[in-house]
Amino acid sequence: MRIGIIGAGQMAQALGGGWAAAGHDVLIGARDRAAAAAAAHRIGHGADSGDIRDAAGFGEVVLLAVPVGALDDILSAAADEMVGRAVIDCTNAFAPDTAAPEGVTAFILSEDAVAERIAEAAPGAQVVKAFNVCAAEVFASPTRVFENRPLAVPICGDDPAALQLVSGLVEDLRLVPALAGGLHRARYLEATSVFTVGMWFAGYDVRAVFPPVEAAFAVTD
Repeated sequence: MRIGIIGAGQMAQALGGGWAAAGHDVLIGARDRAAAAAAAHRIGHGADSGDIRDAAGFGEVVLLAVPVGALDDILSAAADEMVGRAVIDCTNAFAPDTAAPEGVTAFILSEDAVAERIAEAAPGAQVVKAFNVCAAEVFASPTRVFENRPLAVPICGDDPAALQLVSGLVEDLRLVPALAGGLHRARYLEATSVFTVGMWFAGYDVRAVFPPVEAAFAVTD
């Protein structure tokens, strides 16, 4: 599959590197073409580079791996190239929670529904929210199995074909796709991320908050 990645940072390299290693054709695009070329070189496996429009029009799938603050300019420049393509949004809008009690590390959402804004700005694209809950280092790790369970990636989107494409890309990284509803539910993935990141930064094991599925709730006879 041909995958265009907009962004040249850690997430672009982690996911792009995994997909290139799995045999996909990857092109990194950024406003700074030198940064895009350097990221493609680090990814290897034949990854190419270009500008934002090159990446947006490269293949069946586009990954947006950029700071939320850059989205408006990127979508203004390249939304027309995304028409008919699955667009993966892995972004989060984080801000420090300045109202948190003293000594408590926490974050809040600086924007409620990034994925929905992307869909409005790129109406011809099939937007899918995915890969936003974990940091790039997790996806770059050679092993993503924890407590004998492969990591699951929640996915939200409205287009069945796009969901199938993205689910396949999740599996290519040896992860488990977890279909979590339509794009209107992506805001809950974004909120989940800001909550869990705050817990991790505060030193809590978020897994300890949630029991395993077999003990999560009682089922009456």
